[in-house]
Amino acid sequence: MQRVKNYGRGFALYEVLLGVTIFVIGVLALGRAVGNVMNASALSAQEDRVRLILSNRMAEIQATPGMPDATDEMEVPTNYGPVKLVQRSAPAGLKTEKDLEVSGISLVTLTAAWSRGGVTQSRTLEFYVYRAG
Repeated sequence: MQRVKNYGRGFALYEVLLGVTIFVIGVLALGRAVGNVMNASALSAQEDRVRLILSNRMAEIQATPGMPDATDEMEVPTNYGPVKLVQRSAPAGLKTEKDLEVSGISLVTLTAAWSRGGVTQSRTLEFYVYRAG
């Protein structure tokens, strides 16, 4: 009978070691998941900032009287580093059903470029601006 009791104690030790091992693996996985969430949150905030820069510039162009500049470049400082904003504008070249070119409409392309982790990222926004001649 004595041997059975000792065998039971040894088995309990293996159960505790197995439980601690599973707990440690779970804590490590949870730590990694929290790190991934923090990284994704930072990337999302950076993307939101770039979208806001593009949106603000689009609103400025639409609110400014006269035709938009053909080319323009600027750097916008952010907490994530500078964002280079490039503006290109050209006549849209739109035509009516009767093949007549519509004047006064420009196609504006805004491109924001920035660096994330040493890799260049960019987003582009295209829109039309109409100015009556």
